Amino acid sequence: MYIHKNKNLTSNARELRKNMTIQERHLWYEFLRNYPFKVHRQFVIENYIADFYCDAAKLVIEVDGMQHRNDEIYEYDEKRTRTFARYGIEVIRFSNRDIDENFEAVCRVIDERIKERV
Repeated sequence: MYIHKNKNLTSNARELRKNMTIQERHLWYEFLRNYPFKVHRQFVIENYIADFYCDAAKLVIEVDGMQHRNDEIYEYDEKRTRTFARYGIEVIRFSNRDIDENFEAVCRVIDERIKERV
């Protein structure tokens, strides 16, 4: 299935790639960059930019900071998740704290989810 991309977000995605958070950089450079299945950084899906996306598994990986505990942001995230689901894409979320304190466990969960969905 073709994933619609808002091409106006391409430059925003490029900037986000250049300015990843510490946790996103850690996950990218220490695990996802050389993962056996291609993973994209800051991937545009419709009008949203996913932190990481594995097309083979139809899996979005989100790394959330403290702002995602806000009710307004939570509702926005839920709307994004529903949009992604229309394409058969599953979303898994990790907090910055998960990356900082349980990096190996985060990697294990991502690996298991991708392998289950491929």
